[in-house]
Amino acid sequence: MRILVVDDEEHLRRVMRLALEADGYEVAEAPDGEEALRHFGNGSSVDATLLDQKMPGLDGLETLRRMKQRRPDACVIMVTAYATIELAVDAMKLGATDFVRKPMTPDTLRHAVAAALSKRDPALAEGLEPTGRTPSAGPAPLSPPEIWTTNGFFIRRVEPTPASAGQRSSEYHFVVRRGRDAGGAAVTVSIDPKAVARIARDCGQDLSESGSLWQRMAEKALVDYLWSEAALPEGGRLAVTRLSASMLDEAMHWPGD
Repeated sequence: MRILVVDDEEHLRRVMRLALEADGYEVAEAPDGEEALRHFGNGSSVDATLLDQKMPGLDGLETLRRMKQRRPDACVIMVTAYATIELAVDAMKLGATDFVRKPMTPDTLRHAVAAALSKRDPALAEGLEPTGRTPSAGPAPLSPPEIWTTNGFFIRRVEPTPASAGQRSSEYHFVVRRGRDAGGAAVTVSIDPKAVARIARDCGQDLSESGSLWQRMAEKALVDYLWSEAALPEGGRLAVTRLSASMLDEAMHWPGD
């Protein structure tokens, strides 16, 4: 499979290329957005793109926008050292497949590419390696329902079941595992109803506690916690009592359930 690495720092492109080539990928490089678009063409010859956000000339978000215009289902992983929730939201709105922070280890990079490709190709999610070989012993690439964090956590949302219909609507359930471990730990994220009421008041909208917006907010809060603390919440519970300005902005533009 062919990966396009786009970064204005030559040594970082080389490190990423060597890490991916060691895993059997064919890798092309581009130092800026314009060159990336020339390599990308109509997208038919590129299976995934690792795209730096901060570059001279065309920045990563504009390059991403143009790639998605040429091929709407393009697999593009944004890479940045300047990670913010606002940037992540903008990248996902433009259709980014994933969002990776610098610096990263080679193993982290390979995990990100395998996870992103598995979302596009069901065969990969079923256990084929990127080269198409039958997999050797070891973990299969991640299936699409899991969210990946760059410090090695994998998060899977647990959908409510009829047996749990009586649960509090402000609680959201996840299974979190770390690294290559097959198992996982249950984590519950609760959102303070007072925080929900404040957001509703500020937005001037009647926002339901149990709507998909709050599921997303719980998910984002858990991702941020795992990234900053590098550990599971104590007792498997995370309470969200305050929402950030970026969450307020997203709520104000939320399309509804």
